[in-house]
Amino acid sequence: MHVAMYPWFAMGHLTAFLHISNKLAERGHKISFFLPIKTQSKLQHYNLHPHLITFIPLNVPHVDGLPPGTETTADVPLSLGSLVATAMDLTRPQIEQHLLKLRPDYVFFDFSHWLPALLRQLGSNIKSVCYWVINPASVWYLLSLGLSRKKALDDVVDDPAHPSLCFSSSFSIKLKAHEARAYEAMANMEYGSGLPFVKRCLTSLSDCDAICFKTCREFAGPFRNYFEMQMNKPVILAGLVTPDPPSSRLEEKWEKWLGGFEPRTVIFCALGSEYVLTKQQLQQLLLGFERTGLPFFAALKSPTGVESIESALPEGFEERVKGKGVVSGSWVQQPIILKHPAVGCFVTHCGSGSINEALLNECQLVFLPNIGDHIINARLMSGYLKVGVEIEKGDEDGLFTKEGVCKAVKAVMDEDSQVGKEVRTNHAKWREFFSNKGFESSYIDGFVQKLHEMLG
Repeated sequence: MHVAMYPWFAMGHLTAFLHISNKLAERGHKISFFLPIKTQSKLQHYNLHPHLITFIPLNVPHVDGLPPGTETTADVPLSLGSLVATAMDLTRPQIEQHLLKLRPDYVFFDFSHWLPALLRQLGSNIKSVCYWVINPASVWYLLSLGLSRKKALDDVVDDPAHPSLCFSSSFSIKLKAHEARAYEAMANMEYGSGLPFVKRCLTSLSDCDAICFKTCREFAGPFRNYFEMQMNKPVILAGLVTPDPPSSRLEEKWEKWLGGFEPRTVIFCALGSEYVLTKQQLQQLLLGFERTGLPFFAALKSPTGVESIESALPEGFEERVKGKGVVSGSWVQQPIILKHPAVGCFVTHCGSGSINEALLNECQLVFLPNIGDHIINARLMSGYLKVGVEIEKGDEDGLFTKEGVCKAVKAVMDEDSQVGKEVRTNHAKWREFFSNKGFESSYIDGFVQKLHEMLG
């Protein structure tokens, strides 16, 4: 098969699409991968099959309000995401020209809601697959906010301030008041020129030929069934699509620093490329790590309006944690750090990529979600799989405290506590299950078979 990839211009989406590209190329399929020009160099090292995966660079048009040279959401604050969507929509003429030449069997996309209509307009037999790197539970809840003609809301909401999502007969996810408000705001916000976000998502799902999620039945069986019933089209699960283990070595300075501590004692915290804490919350997080008495390595973005991460640190903090705590504002090699024997706890924002990496490693898990699907990921991990602990936040304001950070970390690091024993046992069980090579292969092989069947 020949598959074209056109992911949303966000690094988490671009890398996730490249991971599934590698799995398909591994089985001999040809990939044409659309991405912004300057972003190509950032993804080159993830391309494990350059003879089958061809990068096709796109010139991202300038949109008023975006800094010159903006290509992905990583280049701008979260508030400018809508303008990035507008810029991506403006690449449509380029996509059309490339597709006329390439004539692939499939185009995988996510937020480019106009793509299925474009393929029909071209009069081609190219099929569109809406490939979601976000878990189905999050998408289900988001769509329920825009499906007034259906009973989706009646199925999932028992209290407008604290909606619940029924995950199975024995487990449901309850949202806090501030989370429910944030979801409502996200659904209705403009995302692209004059287009509400939920409309963009719903159109993508309604118009495509098939829907695919980067997850497995063990996580999302009920939600897959919901989508197939509501959308009346094939819904395929591709599995976790975990990237191959990194072949590079850990940067020498971090290898040396981590090597100075006992096994499984270091807290590693990384909150992704787009999670920007306020100065107050950054300080609460770091003071919480300090209170544990454990060594820690925090890779965090500088708070908005602050010159550097160093200038945002609590007073006297650097002196107190010298030799025992490190705060970095730079990119770090997360997959390699997680495998280091000194790392005993991973504090994560619960992005899908980080969750998959975390489940396959031995460090204990603490969850600090911020937006959208990250929140539901955290509830699934802490409440359904019970493989970690979520840091407590205020119901109305969504704020956490240094005491709450310390409590969550100590809970998972204490091998003798009831919580510590439970999360360790469950994590070990799921790690063994997901690490089985046959587990992933069976999903990818089934996925490829479904694609072949759709081609007839």
